[in-house]
Amino acid sequence: MHFYEVFPGVMLAYNDFHMRCYQSDFKPGADVFCIDHCREGRLEYPAAQNAYSYVEAGDLKLDRRLTHRGLFEMPLSHYHGAMISFDMGIACASLHQEIKDFPVDLRALQKKYCRDVYPTVLHGERSIEYIFAELYGVPEKIRLPYFKIKVLELLLYLDALELPENLEEKPYFYKSQVEKVKALQRFLLEHMEESYTQEALSAQFDIPLTSMKQCFKTVFGTTIGDWLLTYRMNQAAVLLKTDREISVAEVAGRVGYDSPSKFALAFRRVMGLSPSEYRRRFL
Repeated sequence: MHFYEVFPGVMLAYNDFHMRCYQSDFKPGADVFCIDHCREGRLEYPAAQNAYSYVEAGDLKLDRRLTHRGLFEMPLSHYHGAMISFDMGIACASLHQEIKDFPVDLRALQKKYCRDVYPTVLHGERSIEYIFAELYGVPEKIRLPYFKIKVLELLLYLDALELPENLEEKPYFYKSQVEKVKALQRFLLEHMEESYTQEALSAQFDIPLTSMKQCFKTVFGTTIGDWLLTYRMNQAAVLLKTDREISVAEVAGRVGYDSPSKFALAFRRVMGLSPSEYRRRFL
């Protein structure tokens, strides 16, 4: 995490996490308002009592950090983005001192987006994506003044944005469901060379088939089949590159394919090359 003070009481941070989870003991010592933009990856967050939802690329999460303690997971093992945080006791005064006649009431904005203790998430707003896209490649010599402009631009946009009375949220899933699909994913990792129908997995992990499919896609951002295909092909790529003593047919078997021809088709679909072509690149 790299922090910059933009205005008194206003911080901008770049978050670059490569981990599956982290334990947070953070408890705000002041009244704060935080705006998180996800550039890449995926982050689990509490969306209700014993329930979770997920921030993905392009989403904006706004909250007061009132539910920011405990275990936080990144199902894809990485999360990249930017965070703008306001210490309300300082920032409300400093913004108006720095920018005369600035029209945004920061406390009203906090109230607009922080309706209860849980975060509000805006999904895939194109204008928000435009505002944040330019924050990830700012030359050092103009960084601070540019940050000031972008923070003010974001506040103006959020102030003008009209929210529906019943803000539509992505579906959330209860802790018990999330734990089951995470256990299912770990099981598939450990049994990559074997094949299981989704009906069998549903029965084994005691979760209805439709709920299992929906929850897995929400947690991991893709279907069970597509996730398993990508994982298998990436593991196959490692074997092809690092162990030249084993044949392509043996690699196919290690990642769950009885047919080398079907494996070759799947590998080309994911990696863009046949297994033999891929291996030759590293000779």
